Amino acid sequence: MIALRPARPEDAGAIAAIYAPHVLVGVASFETEAPDARAMRTRMAGPDGLYPWLVATSGEDDGGVLAYAYASPWSNRPAYGWAVETTVYVADPAQRQGAGRLLYEALVDTLRAQGFTQAIARIALPNDASIALHEGVGFRRAGVLREIGWKHGRWIDVGQWQCALAEPATAPVPPRRFAEVGLAGN
Repeated sequence: MIALRPARPEDAGAIAAIYAPHVLVGVASFETEAPDARAMRTRMAGPDGLYPWLVATSGEDDGGVLAYAYASPWSNRPAYGWAVETTVYVADPAQRQGAGRLLYEALVDTLRAQGFTQAIARIALPNDASIALHEGVGFRRAGVLREIGWKHGRWIDVGQWQCALAEPATAPVPPRRFAEVGLAGN
């Protein structure tokens, strides 16, 4: 059984372990040095608790972390305050078991409840599985940045996918903190 919950500081080690292969051998991340648990804990604390970090676990209580997803600012410019960048990573043994999709659906629902209007995802190409996941939860292709990243001895294209979370209001109110909303749709 897959359970979803907000990430906790003690999940940082498991999250770092899930992320490391994508940094060290994969191209889903353009980082070149894998962050350790301490660095991941700092990232999770983020800017004032506005952006959610969620985990999928293998059980209700002490289940191991199978996947994680989070949102971060799309840009630090104030006018972009209603747009977020989203990310999801699934541990290799949990691939194609539904944890990523459940987690991403919950992240999108949570961002909607918070009052964000747009979610943007970047996908290193080619990556049919990630494209299918994103499109399955409502993202649509917004464009491709050609040969934008150099990693593992080659140039990599990055696609951008966008999900409209809400109709933009003429005078929007600031998004609510994750702690005020909690995990939506769960």
